[in-house]
Amino acid sequence: MASFSYIATNKQNKSLTGTLEASDKASVIATLSKQGLRPISVKERTGKTSSFNLNNLLGAGKVKSDDLVMFTRQLSAMVGAGVPLLRALSSLEQHTESPALKKILGDIIKDVQAGAPLADSLEKFPNTFSDVYVNMVRAGEAAGILDEILKRLAMQQEKNSTMRKKVKSAMTYPMVLIGITVIAFFGLMIFVIPQIGKIVSDLGGPDAKLPALTLAMLAISGFMVNYWYIVIGGLIAGVVLLMRYIKTPKGKSQFHHLTLKLPGLKTIIMKVAIARFARTFSALMGAGVAVLEALDVTARAVGNTVYEEALKDAAMKVKNGDTLSSVIEKNPLFPAIVAQMLAVGEETGQTDTVLVKVADFYEEEVDVAIDGVSAIIEPVMIVFMGAMVGLIAASVMMPIAGLANQIKS
Repeated sequence: MASFSYIATNKQNKSLTGTLEASDKASVIATLSKQGLRPISVKERTGKTSSFNLNNLLGAGKVKSDDLVMFTRQLSAMVGAGVPLLRALSSLEQHTESPALKKILGDIIKDVQAGAPLADSLEKFPNTFSDVYVNMVRAGEAAGILDEILKRLAMQQEKNSTMRKKVKSAMTYPMVLIGITVIAFFGLMIFVIPQIGKIVSDLGGPDAKLPALTLAMLAISGFMVNYWYIVIGGLIAGVVLLMRYIKTPKGKSQFHHLTLKLPGLKTIIMKVAIARFARTFSALMGAGVAVLEALDVTARAVGNTVYEEALKDAAMKVKNGDTLSSVIEKNPLFPAIVAQMLAVGEETGQTDTVLVKVADFYEEEVDVAIDGVSAIIEPVMIVFMGAMVGLIAASVMMPIAGLANQIKS
């Protein structure tokens, strides 16, 4: 997709400018014509569309989740109070403190002024407004309940943001411990072991026989001292290549399959995915989105390729006449309670209400699971660090003890 800037006139012969993402100029012209605009100039943007710049690297061009939640709540309140949509958007654009959101709202206002639906305008900014957001707004516009839909969206975003923060908070401590462990290992191997090796060699002489463990530690230390640039460069390159591979479709799929096999981590990932599925699908169903479309959007919003594949497979079976609860019941990725609650929702016609309760339940379960894993990680990391220090200490004490025995004899 390329970015095109355009100049067009509306039915009142008022000149409008803006940008559109499209595959070619013909698509831009067709889109503008559908909006009742007459294109005057359409040019592809080249120099200013580079994604590799300092702002992108620092995340300056990204709208924060808190800003998006605030925008959604304020827009909901204003629309619900009877403020015209265009006036509400203009007011929020003037008063927002987020430069990135201000710029996006400026483009959205131009599209809405030209007669485009709000959902179509939001769809042009996929990095800010997700598929779930766009589809719910589209459903709200069609049903005339945009203010109610925006309230649901704000609530859902707050819940998702809270869950992400909890997961990140739980991962911070073990990552800090791992970082300290790695730094301590490099420090000992580069600065401490060479000095100790020199002392042992001076005491025992050039012909002294050292234990295999000590020789191994000295060899590793020597390699790290002499070729530190290879070690550090290799580690950095390995991490960068691994992260890039994980971002590819194949790498992401393999990574997600692997994480669902790891003890402890598997439980958290499953509960997070189920909570996201329940809340997202509930919100879409409550907004009046069709079941198949809701499943397709939810699959892409869950954030796990394993569950995405499962939900797309479920959509195919639902399309062939099966009920969603019966399909979910046969899938081991979903606990029995999810299928049972879905069945109740299908029977009573309150699937969205029932799934909200499922989402609340599993979000609480995520908190409990994270606390449990955090309690286990701390002693495990302490034991690991202790074992590393003990190994180095043993490699030092063994030759010293051997030399002491030789002196006695």
